[in-house]
Amino acid sequence: MPMVTVSISPLQAADIRAAVDNGTYASSSEVVREALRMWDAARKLGGDRDEILNPDCTPGGGKCVAEMFADHEAEHRRTA
Repeated sequence: MPMVTVSISPLQAADIRAAVDNGTYASSSEVVREALRMWDAARKLGGDRDEILNPDCTPGGGKCVAEMFADHEAEHRRTA
């Protein structure tokens, strides 16, 4: 698998580490791959970048990436 180096904030790094430490994910790479899959799915739904990544979520009842990720995390915890 190709290696890519990215820069993230200390808070993002701590959140990734916490997801691994609490057993939600097996590795940091798994967290990032899941986030990228969700970003790709949201992007394919349409809308511009500001709508997709808006922390207040999109108007008209659509879900933003943060909301989708929270839903996924909750489902993952229920089935784990």
